[in-house]
Amino acid sequence: MADVLNAPIDLGLGGLKLNSDSPIISFETFDLPASNQRELGYPHPPGTVTPLAFRPSEPDVSLDSAVATIEHLSKSGILVSKLARHGCLLFRGLPIHNASDFSKFSHAFGFKPHEIIGIVVNRPDLAPNVAPANEAPLTTTIYSHNESPQVPHAPSYIFFYSHRAPKSGGESPIGSSLEIFARLQQEAPEFIQDLAQKGILTKVTYAPGVLRPGGSTLKQAFGKEINEGDSLEVQRQKGKLRIRRYNRGKHTTWEWQPDGSIVLTHRLPVIRTQPGTNLPSLFNSLAAYFKFSRGVDQFYGDGSVIPERYLELAFKITQETRVLHKWQQGDVLVYDNIIAQHGREPWQGEQEDRQVMASLWDGELPGPYGFEDWAKVVPALP
Repeated sequence: MADVLNAPIDLGLGGLKLNSDSPIISFETFDLPASNQRELGYPHPPGTVTPLAFRPSEPDVSLDSAVATIEHLSKSGILVSKLARHGCLLFRGLPIHNASDFSKFSHAFGFKPHEIIGIVVNRPDLAPNVAPANEAPLTTTIYSHNESPQVPHAPSYIFFYSHRAPKSGGESPIGSSLEIFARLQQEAPEFIQDLAQKGILTKVTYAPGVLRPGGSTLKQAFGKEINEGDSLEVQRQKGKLRIRRYNRGKHTTWEWQPDGSIVLTHRLPVIRTQPGTNLPSLFNSLAAYFKFSRGVDQFYGDGSVIPERYLELAFKITQETRVLHKWQQGDVLVYDNIIAQHGREPWQGEQEDRQVMASLWDGELPGPYGFEDWAKVVPALP
């Protein structure tokens, strides 16, 4: 029997239907095919599935009613609680038809919009806090990862909306960073120990022009205040002020290159703890980068090379513990980015057959896994 989600009370024995004059609607959970939903392993409680799927209990709901319901549920803390347990929620059957509708729905959760400092992809605004998701060519696999693991300032929550779904392929992986950590700790405890003691180094290059299809430019990443006619010295000074907003002190360094590009080096914690539970989460793109850039070294925080066997194992576990979400037009997936990974499968047809929009939000910061200064996740400076 499906649970019913009402505002403002929690999931219970059917819940309460409010009267027909109320703008509040009810959501019920429903099962997805086994290929689209899986039971999460340890340390998740038994019976925990991802994604947890919701749909309106009644047909023909209005967007205003859905938004009002989400606002009530968000104030009660139910939605954050469900995200913290399941990692990802699916909302299906809502009248979301465009970027504006999606923006209204995502804003209803009450989170703070995430400002991307040092954006590495080109994301033009489509509506308030809504932009295209990664628009790499349709043949490109985007392997599972947490959002923005290569920079110090990452969002807490990610919303994806399917504006157009392909007939074949284009699924979005859903995986648990908590489960991946637990598996790696069991199968390669020495790797987890090294990650905990050393962290990782990431190097991100920003150039005056676009380095890759769909990528951003140096001005998009750090030069919002750069004006036409600014001297090179003034441009660099303005860029440096934005870089310092990372608030990482000596753990973020940068070097200007002769061609006008800049290389940022971050020492970051790849293990972070979930707020409320203190469970360790492997917040990373190590496996994704390993698979996408095979043969390119990745480094611990002390500069030593991460052995390939560990990256291979991390990729294997990531693949084994994910599920692929088959999109339907109008679907909205909400990820808790601290504990859930996402990605993108290739699809057949045309590039425009899959149109997914993204909305990024801030919430409570994850905690450190260790006592070193570099292991702390700190808020960006205003």
